[in-house]
Amino acid sequence: MSDDLSALDDFAGSARLFPLPNLVLFPYVIQPLHIFEPRYRQMTADALAGDRLIAVVLLKPGFEEDYEGRPAVHPIGCLGKIVADQRLDGGRYNLLLRGLRRVRLVEELPADRLYRTARVELLSDAGTLGSDAAAALRADLAEQLPRWVPQDAPPLEQFRKLLDSVLSAGALCDVFSFALPLDVALKQQLLEELDVTVRARRLVEMLREHAPAAGQAVPHDRKFPPDFSPN
Repeated sequence: MSDDLSALDDFAGSARLFPLPNLVLFPYVIQPLHIFEPRYRQMTADALAGDRLIAVVLLKPGFEEDYEGRPAVHPIGCLGKIVADQRLDGGRYNLLLRGLRRVRLVEELPADRLYRTARVELLSDAGTLGSDAAAALRADLAEQLPRWVPQDAPPLEQFRKLLDSVLSAGALCDVFSFALPLDVALKQQLLEELDVTVRARRLVEMLREHAPAAGQAVPHDRKFPPDFSPN
């Protein structure tokens, strides 16, 4: 991860935008992407020829009316680095995109390419959790896991290993927020929260409030690791 973050040492503040309707990218995670629209094939080619950076932003509701244009997006997204790429027939791509940092869109730039670009501000986490609060967070997440991940599902052991890892509280919240099948609007709220203490509390509250009822199938629209997300 530290090697990937070095890609931001010379970041000039301009980012290629990849607006999506059903994906919220977080730092510390890897998202497979399948790129096929002409504008995003161009975006990918430019990224691969340059800094390999793309900012994933969530489209706001109602985007369908202007999908081919510039529909509204949420102002907080995640800047990611392409860490693996495969060019396919017809100019399509399969990518692995690693989330690096939260970004705030300052202003969109005049269009000189098929895709959108914006001037962005890199954001950092605010605050940390003390040892007692961090331990309580891990305990709360461990308590909620069985309600979200079937006992016989392979990802359950991966989640448990994360809870026993040395990941910071902020990183742990980001990985769980990304990987568990919360509604995309809730994920966006967690992405926008820079205060780690508040983010941890909100994540646990969301997991408790929105967990499937007893006997209800756990929604698995997102695998861990996730499947490819088409543009």
